[in-house]
Amino acid sequence: MAGIVALVTGLAAPAHASASPLLPVTAVDAPTVYGRAAYLLDASSGEVLFEDNSAERMPIASLTKTMTAYVVLKTAKPTDVVEIAPADVTYAEDGGGTTADLRAGDRLTVDELLYGLMLPSGADAAHALARTYGPGVGGFVAKMNATARGLGMTDTRYVNADGLPMPGGDGYSTARDQALLAAKALELPLIKETAGTRYHSLDANGEHRSYSWRNTNRLLRTAPDAIGLKTGFTRAAGFCLAFASEQDGRRLVGVLLGESDSSRRFATAEELLTWGASRQSA
Repeated sequence: MAGIVALVTGLAAPAHASASPLLPVTAVDAPTVYGRAAYLLDASSGEVLFEDNSAERMPIASLTKTMTAYVVLKTAKPTDVVEIAPADVTYAEDGGGTTADLRAGDRLTVDELLYGLMLPSGADAAHALARTYGPGVGGFVAKMNATARGLGMTDTRYVNADGLPMPGGDGYSTARDQALLAAKALELPLIKETAGTRYHSLDANGEHRSYSWRNTNRLLRTAPDAIGLKTGFTRAAGFCLAFASEQDGRRLVGVLLGESDSSRRFATAEELLTWGASRQSA
């Protein structure tokens, strides 16, 4: 992480919709970013390509679920079976979060639940996984924060496994910390596979009913090299996106936080990825 941070000082400042006129001329070709923060990293080399307000702490909404998936896979086997409890369903419904429409009593494997977590951004799936592998949600959140510290995410605090607002205050992170997590998470093949899947369905069997989940990440439909990663939204966080692409063995990872327009975050991410790829190959 220290090497990555050191590289930032040698880069041109990024363009921003409200940027100062004192920006270096070398930044004029960078895409305009309208959100509160942005970060683009070449995860293959560790070079920071673009950063804007990347160290400001702010809510990150459902980008939280990337850490949930990461911690689960550091603890559980993909074939482990989790039984959905009534509390998992009511938690998502009462909190007003997006759900995977899980049914209490259904038994799903961890790898199946990861699709429910990452594609429709199921708060019910997050609660079920956290409850099971904490043990207890509180224990799981402690693991999330310990993992963040271990990864060098010094400006991150999780308060739950899903990113929903909490009465005692939201968690927070930064664009830089979330890009660091995204790069690490995508090193796990199951997270990369899950996050890069546009649609996933499960047939009904003796363990669970049928399910079908569509990925909320529109970048997967518009950017041919996109491989993920996670969308997010709350009123406090705005529209957020952790995104990544892979081309010729080179992986770019980026984060946008605090965007006011849902569609624009995807367009901006695609522009950043295209710009970053051309910058590297120049």
